[in-house]
Amino acid sequence: MITARAAASFDPQGRSVAAARAFVRDTLQGWGFADIVDDAVVLTSELVTNAVVHAGTRAEVLCLRTGDGVRVEVADRYPERELPLQHPGDRPYADPDRENGRGLMLCAALATRWGVEYTSAHKHVWFRLDLPDRPVGTRSAGPVVPDQLLPLADSRVRVAVLQIDSAGTVSAWNEDAEIIFGHLASKAVGRPLAELAAWPQTPGTGTGIAEALRLSRWEGSYGIRGADGRVIPVYASHLRVRDAHGEPSIVCLLVHDDERALLQSPARVPLDGGQLTETRPTDPFEIFIGSPAPDDLDGLLQRTVERARDLLDADSAFLLLATDDETELEVRATTGLPSTRQRFARVPVEAGTNRYGSARMPAVHEDLVVVPGAVPLLEATGMRSAITVPLKVEGRLTGSLGVATEMPGRYSNDDALRLQFAADRIALAVESARLGELERLRRGSLSFLVEASDLLAGTLDRDQTLALMAQMTVPTLATWCAVYTIADQASDPFLSYVLHEDEERIDGLKALLAQVSPPEPVRESGARPWPETSLAVGGETVVLPLLARNRVIGMLTLGKPSEEHFRQEILELAEDLSRRAALALDNARLYSERTAISRSLQRSLLPPGSPTIPGIEVEVIYRAAGEGNEVGGDFYDVFPIRPGVYGFAIGDVCGTGPEAAAVTGLARHALRLLAREGLGGPAVLERLNAAILDEGDRSRFLTLLYGELHPQPDGGAHMKVVCAGHPLPLRLRPNGEVTSAADPQPLLGVLDDLDLYEQTLTLDPGDVLLCVTDGVTERREGTRMLGDDGLAEVLTTCTGLTAGAVASRVLRAVERFAAEPASDDMAILAFRIPRQRDGD
Repeated sequence: MITARAAASFDPQGRSVAAARAFVRDTLQGWGFADIVDDAVVLTSELVTNAVVHAGTRAEVLCLRTGDGVRVEVADRYPERELPLQHPGDRPYADPDRENGRGLMLCAALATRWGVEYTSAHKHVWFRLDLPDRPVGTRSAGPVVPDQLLPLADSRVRVAVLQIDSAGTVSAWNEDAEIIFGHLASKAVGRPLAELAAWPQTPGTGTGIAEALRLSRWEGSYGIRGADGRVIPVYASHLRVRDAHGEPSIVCLLVHDDERALLQSPARVPLDGGQLTETRPTDPFEIFIGSPAPDDLDGLLQRTVERARDLLDADSAFLLLATDDETELEVRATTGLPSTRQRFARVPVEAGTNRYGSARMPAVHEDLVVVPGAVPLLEATGMRSAITVPLKVEGRLTGSLGVATEMPGRYSNDDALRLQFAADRIALAVESARLGELERLRRGSLSFLVEASDLLAGTLDRDQTLALMAQMTVPTLATWCAVYTIADQASDPFLSYVLHEDEERIDGLKALLAQVSPPEPVRESGARPWPETSLAVGGETVVLPLLARNRVIGMLTLGKPSEEHFRQEILELAEDLSRRAALALDNARLYSERTAISRSLQRSLLPPGSPTIPGIEVEVIYRAAGEGNEVGGDFYDVFPIRPGVYGFAIGDVCGTGPEAAAVTGLARHALRLLAREGLGGPAVLERLNAAILDEGDRSRFLTLLYGELHPQPDGGAHMKVVCAGHPLPLRLRPNGEVTSAADPQPLLGVLDDLDLYEQTLTLDPGDVLLCVTDGVTERREGTRMLGDDGLAEVLTTCTGLTAGAVASRVLRAVERFAAEPASDDMAILAFRIPRQRDGD
């Protein structure tokens, strides 16, 4: 009789095989069939591989539960009609040396019964596994042990029960959770679990919190951030369920990490307590680690220390991995110790105080009180006796495994040999997993640095660069970050930017850092500790110099809370990032300085202001194109020559940059000096032309409209103008008539001998004289150009307007002529003779 069923479908891609294994494992474990899980997973893996890899079709997996076993069906959409019959000559239907066909051989070897069924569109391979006989009502049991050896738990055992919805958000939070973590249910419900959990995952490796919440069942250790900000280590058991409407959620049971025995699943052992049967090959690694072995390094190391602790009935166990040069050991997994605080801490290998002098050979420490510092990791933990044994691969030290207990004289040399035997069994697997982790870290680091370089190269703004530096380090590399900048070698470091992964703590962190003297600028690359900040802020703090163009321009400070340590790989990644960030920050500084100089020079090329001319309205509008990083181009000026006479000019130098700026400055200042010497317009421009030609290679062409303005007592004005290659000035009459007010003449900076002449005109009340640069007339939209005619058409609509209104209307018309921003500077100079009634 079928009592339960579970089905899943998997796409034809490589990762579907692992997903199918996980589906079958979780299903059978949920049904309580732990004794046949491994066989079912092996068979499913082979059959799904045949479907999605070899046949290239979707695989449909169906699990059927009966009272005495389970039937698993794997169907694909490749209905091959060839039956797996015995070939002539007693050749087997599958070759063990070939990949395809192996699933059928395994079915024959492991399954109670199996078979192949065909339909018109599917092929089904099924197998059945019967449960072994066992006493009714027994799931698992442990031996009778003395009371003093039982696991410790608080007198009032508290189990936090959380429910997480499909979006990863807390939907239920029981009373024990409030007491353990300090968060009221009203404050916790509705928050993502990722905000509360301190997940023990190195970037690029292992299973992240999002992946764990998608699994049907998960068990392991992590931390929960309490209401006071401390991380509380917990052991958790997650079970994915669904309600009557099919909506999935995750039920999480959590206890303090040192009470993990309340939730931790017991290790699987052979039912008869003896050796595995001959049909199941004996693997020393599998015997020690258990099956299945964790597929990530952190899981493997944690399983190792737990097995080592159980093997020698210890109170604690620990595992350290060696650096590439074998000079240091890094704490990677512990049990029975404050693991979160010690994780990734490093100690030297050589002999001496606070060094693992026995790292290369097995060692029994009968009483650590007598020899303090022999095992630095165990200081102030209450552990008295310990064993440490090396992990070696091909004679090279790759790590150290140890166990410890609170009883002195607990261990003997025989115990050390047992632990060494176990260490030898797992050393190769650990080293292989470590190399895989390093490769994933390397790929992740390269991707991180490429993305960081792209982001930093995308801005030349100093403040944005500082923000990017901090945002790229928090929380990927550190819990908080502070950036100090140094304006020049004589200046003290200045705290420029602070970021914390908890935004509510940023202001408090700033206040704490303000009370501490800034770190000393040091040119040596690499991270160094900053103990002053560690005392004030708490936790571990490191400083990396920001070196650019042979000088220290600042410091990048990274911090972690007290229970965490920086890994060497993370520090090396931070060092690479600091070099890129320093160059980006210095580029932003240079760009800001250049922009400031450019703008200052641009302002110096324009007049400080326009004089007030009695009886005449004057309006000037100047718009520089681009981002203000170029100088030169258009210029204008209105200035007094002598009482009752005013000069004006509007011009455009060919090109931009320093050479154009030099000609612009020369022109504006020379015009004022020559005009005030009493020279007429042609003489002024001829001498300016000679001065431009004297600049040699730095000379530039210059178009210029120059004139003198003589206000008249009756309200009009006489004007004398010379138009040297410049767009012609336009005159607007009160009746809307627009005419040119000058004739074109040669531009400046080309010919040595110019024959310029002066033209006169009279502006009557109501008349407007409009002067512009070619940035106005040459405004383009595709193949269309505004031109002189278009400007004249705009000007005809300006009758009766003030000089300021005329200039503004012309500017709006130019801006609306094309959707794209203007690519050339624009200057607009408007004069208007007001009518008598304008002032009424």
